Amino acid sequence: MNNIISWIDFLQEWGPAYLDGTLVTLKISLTGVLVGLILGILVAIPRMSKNKIAYGLSTAYVEIIRGTPLLVQVMIFYYGFASVIPENLDWMKNAFVLSTAAVCINSSAYISEIIRGGIQSVDRGQMEAARSLGMTESQAMKKIILPQAIKIVLPALGNEFVTLIKESAIVSFVGIQDITFQAKVSSGATYRFFTPFITAAVIYFVLVFTLSKILNVYERRLKASDRG
Repeated sequence: MNNIISWIDFLQEWGPAYLDGTLVTLKISLTGVLVGLILGILVAIPRMSKNKIAYGLSTAYVEIIRGTPLLVQVMIFYYGFASVIPENLDWMKNAFVLSTAAVCINSSAYISEIIRGGIQSVDRGQMEAARSLGMTESQAMKKIILPQAIKIVLPALGNEFVTLIKESAIVSFVGIQDITFQAKVSSGATYRFFTPFITAAVIYFVLVFTLSKILNVYERRLKASDRG
């Protein structure tokens, strides 16, 4: 009982900070998925190209990003790129901008593979039919193939969002005030370590569990509409 009262007292003092951290976490994760989707499409298409240069560059991008830890990428952006950014672009030296950019780049490599799988799952006859109607390959990809592919991979994109919510905790290492950062600050201020990090874990769990259930409902409705 005393532990519960103690936790309530802790939440009354630090609850607003955790709320702010939750909003930061969601902002970074959502930005990572949306920007990652745009970049992922731009990378996925060359990955299926017959042009060896385009294929080679896009493949190298995916392999390098997926083959290195997100923490290392965040550090490279925060400490490396910040040192070479011109003075007239000071806004780009912001820790939030740099760490979010690293998350977007990381996400784009994984999303590109999701998109590529979605495009390859669309019947090849769709492209042939579009070409027979006089469309160019790029027009057919933009108007026929991509819309179907994105619909197919929407559940996977939702899962990527859920994954980023957890992985974005890494940005706390460069001072971004997300959920994990608030747990570190509150533990240092109160000299309590169990309660602050348990609170952070509960928040992460609630976010992930809630979004997972929403995604499950959406997937069931999507399958029902396809059958209909």
